[in-house]
Amino acid sequence: MLVVIPFSVLFGAVAREAGMDILQIMAMSAVVFAGSAQFTALALLQDGAPVFIAILAGLAVNLRMALYSVALIPHLGHAPFWKRGVMSYLMVDQAFAVAVKTYDSEPDMPRAAKIPYYFGVVASVCPLWLAFTWVGAVVGRTIPPDWQLDFALPICFIALTAPLLRSLAHVVACFVAVSVALMFAWVPWNLWLILAALAGMAAGAEVERRAARV
Repeated sequence: MLVVIPFSVLFGAVAREAGMDILQIMAMSAVVFAGSAQFTALALLQDGAPVFIAILAGLAVNLRMALYSVALIPHLGHAPFWKRGVMSYLMVDQAFAVAVKTYDSEPDMPRAAKIPYYFGVVASVCPLWLAFTWVGAVVGRTIPPDWQLDFALPICFIALTAPLLRSLAHVVACFVAVSVALMFAWVPWNLWLILAALAGMAAGAEVERRAARV
């Protein structure tokens, strides 16, 4: 969870450098509440990409949330509709990884306990994200460049992704997505993100389909 701190500070600082005021930065973090999508959209807007391209890229980056939701259905699908809506809004990579790991390692956990556990996990992420986004927006320009806060992004996703590569479909999806991202890194407006996400999901789904037929 601690990786959220440099991640959020970095976003606040980068957004401030991009010309956003503090109110706009905090509104984006509160409404979108998706760090990687926010970084993607911000980078595209800085490059002069159309707004719809920035939105499309942000949505593509967040397509993984749909997969997270499917994985959580056996554990949280019994929750009332409004609670599922709140869970979807608050879902972040760190909360998903911690919750799924706990649910899988404790199969005897009562269903009634899974919902409050999930909210307890996200409650440890949300305040940190918002608070340190504000810190980054306020003091970001005074942070020495040699602190290299941008290390938080790759470290965060490597730490979250590696434990989830538990099947051939997961590994294939990861390999294909990385390969496509590298092949199409020259595409303008970071559209390689969309191509890589779609290719990875398609490859993983195809592997699972073939495995089911065996």
